[in-house]
Amino acid sequence: MSQVRAAITGVFGYLPDYILTNDELATIVDTNDEWITTRTGIKTRHILKGEEQGTSVMVAEAIKGLLKKTNTAPEDVELVICATVTGDAIFPDTANIAAYKAGLTNSFGFDVNAACSGFLYALTVGAKMVEGGKHKKVIVVGADKMSSIIDYTDRTTCVIFGDGCGAVMLEPTTEDTGIIDYQHHADGSGEKFLYLVAGGSRKPATVDTVMAREHFVRQNGRPVFKAAVTGMTDVVQKVMARNGLDNDSLDWLVPHQANIRIIQTISKMVDFPLDKVMINIEKYGNTTAGTLPLCLWDYESQLKKGDDIILTAFGGGFTWGALYLKWAYDGSAVGK
Repeated sequence: MSQVRAAITGVFGYLPDYILTNDELATIVDTNDEWITTRTGIKTRHILKGEEQGTSVMVAEAIKGLLKKTNTAPEDVELVICATVTGDAIFPDTANIAAYKAGLTNSFGFDVNAACSGFLYALTVGAKMVEGGKHKKVIVVGADKMSSIIDYTDRTTCVIFGDGCGAVMLEPTTEDTGIIDYQHHADGSGEKFLYLVAGGSRKPATVDTVMAREHFVRQNGRPVFKAAVTGMTDVVQKVMARNGLDNDSLDWLVPHQANIRIIQTISKMVDFPLDKVMINIEKYGNTTAGTLPLCLWDYESQLKKGDDIILTAFGGGFTWGALYLKWAYDGSAVGK
């Protein structure tokens, strides 16, 4: 009997209408287009504006678009996994709120919080649900409204992040496609380099924590850069070696879109050509859990059935990993 794998059978992205440019940021904080572009590679980022507009708004729209694109009835979806660090609330889960908004009446869902590695972890969990034989249609989403936890007086962080969402459909296949291998890691000692001070059970919200701006992202860039480059390079090389892949046979590398310098350094360290590395950070910035599916969405038309692809990410916590898959369909035959 052929091995059952979970294959990505569709991808869809959602980005808010409002575009925050580097020039506009320069009117808010002491920065300029050259400073931002040189250090991050980012030109624009999308921002979700308006009252009561949480991450679930983006997730629901991405799910609706994915259903239409894959010709899937809402009642046929059995599970939604949402990777996010900016859920609408501590509870209920954003996955369930969004599933309700999208009309998924027969699904259950839950959130995964692994910062920028969240989509990678969620995709692995979703694949195992499909491989187990009980689930035929699983939606995995990476989404974050980073503007809700960014301090726009801190030029070291506010220039980096944007809001966005990407979703993929997972279905079982016995063909030589689908998710094949993965390797994930975590190191809690990295907490002190990329974190939120307050808002959780350790330090609940108070007037004092709000006034001290402790509900915004804080980052020590140098150690994060070093750990991200080292971690992602290591897992990509290990997954490639384990699966007999080399720089000629691997068709695409999909790195987390954190910083153009990180992406370029990883490409150089694994000796992989930059023209086969998916990059869209210039348009969207770092959407945290949203970067990997948004890359797949942007590059879908270039993907061919059987393409060997490795996704890799690194996030606060620290969390990092890599996942190897064979693409399941010709993207050029599918409308965006």
